[in-house]
Amino acid sequence: MSFQSYLENIEAKTGKSPLDFQRLSQERGFTENGQIREGIKATQITNWLKEEFGLGHGHAMSIYAYLKGKRE
Repeated sequence: MSFQSYLENIEAKTGKSPLDFQRLSQERGFTENGQIREGIKATQITNWLKEEFGLGHGHAMSIYAYLKGKRE
């Protein structure tokens, strides 16, 4: 499955776009100015995505990659 397919499936499941997750991650203090804040671990973000949005590990990692700057 392509990265874009993961993002599309996440949006279909949650109703949230990657930009929505970027905004929400900033509200939670995980990111600042579009970057993951120093000291924030991938596990903190993926656990939040799994618990709050019911994402599986692969989909949570896709959002984490998006937050780190991956776009393709």
